[in-house]
Amino acid sequence: MSEKFVSRRNLEFLLYETHGVERLSSLAYYEDHTRETYQLVLDTAQKLARELLYPYLGEMDKKAPYLESGSVKVHPVVKNMMKEWGEGGWIGASMPYEVGGQQLPSMVSTACNFIFAAANFSSTGFPLLTSGAAHLVLSFGSEDMKETYIPRMLAGEWQGTMALTEPQAGSSLSDIVTRAEPTDQGYYKIRGQKIFISAGDHDGAENVIHMMIAKIKGAPPGVKGISLFLVPKKRITTDGSLESNDVTVATVYHKLGYRGCPITQLSLGENDDCRGYLVGEANKGLSYMFQMMNEARLGVGMQATAIASAAYYTALEYARERPQGRKPSGKDATLPQIPIIEHADVRRMLLFQRAVVEGSLSLILQCCMYADLARQRDDEQGERHALLLDILTPVAKAYPSETGIMSVSQGLQILGGYGYCQEFPLEQYYRDIRIHAIHEGTTGIQAMDLLGRKVLYKEGKALKLYFEELQASINSAAPISELKPYSDRLKDAVEAIRKVTMGRIEVAMKGNIEAFLADASLYLEMFGLVTIAWQWLVQGAAAQKGLDGNCSANDKEFYQGKLHTMKYFFHYELPKIQGLAARLMEDDSLTLNMSEDLFRD
Repeated sequence: MSEKFVSRRNLEFLLYETHGVERLSSLAYYEDHTRETYQLVLDTAQKLARELLYPYLGEMDKKAPYLESGSVKVHPVVKNMMKEWGEGGWIGASMPYEVGGQQLPSMVSTACNFIFAAANFSSTGFPLLTSGAAHLVLSFGSEDMKETYIPRMLAGEWQGTMALTEPQAGSSLSDIVTRAEPTDQGYYKIRGQKIFISAGDHDGAENVIHMMIAKIKGAPPGVKGISLFLVPKKRITTDGSLESNDVTVATVYHKLGYRGCPITQLSLGENDDCRGYLVGEANKGLSYMFQMMNEARLGVGMQATAIASAAYYTALEYARERPQGRKPSGKDATLPQIPIIEHADVRRMLLFQRAVVEGSLSLILQCCMYADLARQRDDEQGERHALLLDILTPVAKAYPSETGIMSVSQGLQILGGYGYCQEFPLEQYYRDIRIHAIHEGTTGIQAMDLLGRKVLYKEGKALKLYFEELQASINSAAPISELKPYSDRLKDAVEAIRKVTMGRIEVAMKGNIEAFLADASLYLEMFGLVTIAWQWLVQGAAAQKGLDGNCSANDKEFYQGKLHTMKYFFHYELPKIQGLAARLMEDDSLTLNMSEDLFRD
């Protein structure tokens, strides 16, 4: 089997031809970088993925982390990976020069992380969590915290985590009970438990730095009383050495997939000596943590897309090489068998995979573009891009996660019985991708965030801007004869989601909030289909522009393949919104009215 897991040609098409990453160089923060810089970075990322990450894909899955003498043991290669990510500047790629970062656009650093995740998803949890935690310290920590922790985290010496979930409080963070007791020594004493903490402990790093939410004694109830603390596994003594900080690993979870990266349960303060250091102001912790949570949600969408990409290229090569059967029009058994890629149903499955992967990746990079622009501009345009990023984040997390599962499933289907066996990586991809619809906020949480918050935020301003973006793309594509039928279809889809949104809001205005949100997941699904159709129209316009230019034979095939996949999405996937719209316009509260007693068998 081939070891191809991403398309470099597609990455370049999305970065340069579709989304125009080079225009970011007009901003002072990115002015040192050019297309040549980005190409070199992508080259290095591919080399690292090919030589260090991909060779351990299966081995890290089979040799899962385990708990021994209170410490989590991971595959020995993790230590080498952390060193490479640190020395290569990957962990702080988008951070400022003054803290050791590279000031790369997140569009480019995300493209590199996409390559890494496609090569070996489990391995990418370590650097991405560290990067997000270090960014929290940079944004809200004291100068002493920045000087003490960021250099070692960016060097890959110290792991970073986000510690939110508790046994009695999954997504309901208002119900956390971990407590922080103030002292007169400049720290708080932490007591409680945290569960499902990715990379929560391992011997691939010297120390683990938990960015943890807890409630200070006497704090207001609910989310208004949440504070953010930096809680190291080992604290720094007065002589600069490290000592235990009373953070104990209670459990290492045994998982369906994502086995190369440990997920732990932590016990804090069993000996009344777990010290936490307040980050920012008290009772503002959740607002701070949303920075890392939103970054992680985009990261989850990216990782799901990456796994789906690896599955697609495995299935594509298998379909080209596997002979099976003959065309329906050729019943002569003496004729040679044909490669299964010549069967229409196999091509349909491959087109679905490609449509999901390349549509999702385009959306992720679109969000990164908004993030890059929002962070470097404090004017009206900066606010515009921030609001667009806000409304698209739940979509960029949920659509790749949910449809990525189906995409990998279709890849496994193409391999047939072999796909179900460990001789091929599809069964691992299928297990690995299942977590993405769960962690960093389930699909249901993303749905309520979209419909219950983002759509209504600032009297619908973010939604209005979203519609403006789609309309601009429709207007640009409409004069192109090859794209006119698809710009018209997207226009109709926008009107459908607009009508459904108003219908849902009318339900909310009647005061029935439970009914308003009952089918939020269906609304998110519909919103996602319309959004990916938009991204495919944008790609279609870029592909048509490429075809109209002086392109090579290989580029011509690439652009034609793009247009064909765009057409597939509009003809096969976008029509699904019709059934969703019909259901969302009904107002019978069917699921709410199904009482628990009626589930009795």
